[in-house]
Amino acid sequence: MSSQHNSTPLYSVELFPPKTAEGMAKLKLEISQLNALNPAYFSVTYGAGGSTREGTLDTVAWLRELNIDTAPHLACIGSTREQVRELLNHYQTLGIRRLVALRGDMPSGMGAGERGNFHYANELVQFVRTEFGAAFSVEVAAYPEYHPQASNPARDFENFKRKVDAGADGAITQYFYNADAYFAFVTNCQHSGINIPIIPGIMPITNYTQLARFSDTCGAEIPRWIRRRLEGFGDDVESIRAFGHEVVLNLCQQLIAGGAPGLHFYTMNQSAPIVRLWTELHLPTE
Repeated sequence: MSSQHNSTPLYSVELFPPKTAEGMAKLKLEISQLNALNPAYFSVTYGAGGSTREGTLDTVAWLRELNIDTAPHLACIGSTREQVRELLNHYQTLGIRRLVALRGDMPSGMGAGERGNFHYANELVQFVRTEFGAAFSVEVAAYPEYHPQASNPARDFENFKRKVDAGADGAITQYFYNADAYFAFVTNCQHSGINIPIIPGIMPITNYTQLARFSDTCGAEIPRWIRRRLEGFGDDVESIRAFGHEVVLNLCQQLIAGGAPGLHFYTMNQSAPIVRLWTELHLPTE
């Protein structure tokens, strides 16, 4: 279905910086399990307005000490050009070669005057290219089911195209559970002359309440049949996880069969669901 040029499929994982010392200790155990899968890289998220900045920097530095290829999220809202330049210089010294460039969320209580020098992710991509040339491979976000703040699908797609035109090397999608939405988005990209790899973002289903809350916030649709089945399990955690695993495994199989150029797993700092999917999909560990 899709002929996105990417010689070797990229299978990667995403972490978020823990807020506590206990969280960090636990994450280090999870990372050892995930690293055994030999993903192409680990991405590390960045909170609204840089609220997890120190945690992100610490997590990235620790991963680099282990010689793990790391792609820090770089969110630009609320940042000045100087701050972003300083951060990128720092990342270069750590041997970082890949970034995930995002607009980021406005922290609550931040006024319009505090937005910094960047308003949109395409401006950030352009800045990285102007200042650092091809030093970094830059991934951007894509929304097969449309960004929750977009006024309409056409405008949302224009925003995505601007990021690509600014110099993005690839895109990672918001998670979704409907493969058709992804394939339709890829077809739309091809018709518009966009031929960077569009990697599907994969969210395991382990906790229905948390997933429903997340999905309502970020505009990811949980198809009605999946929602009803999950609701029907009530507090039966084992059944939720077993059914969730089958749904996501099936989705990944459809995506790979349809020519997706890789998969990016949102781990929520839990290795077990990812290890199981990776193993059952027979993804490479070499």
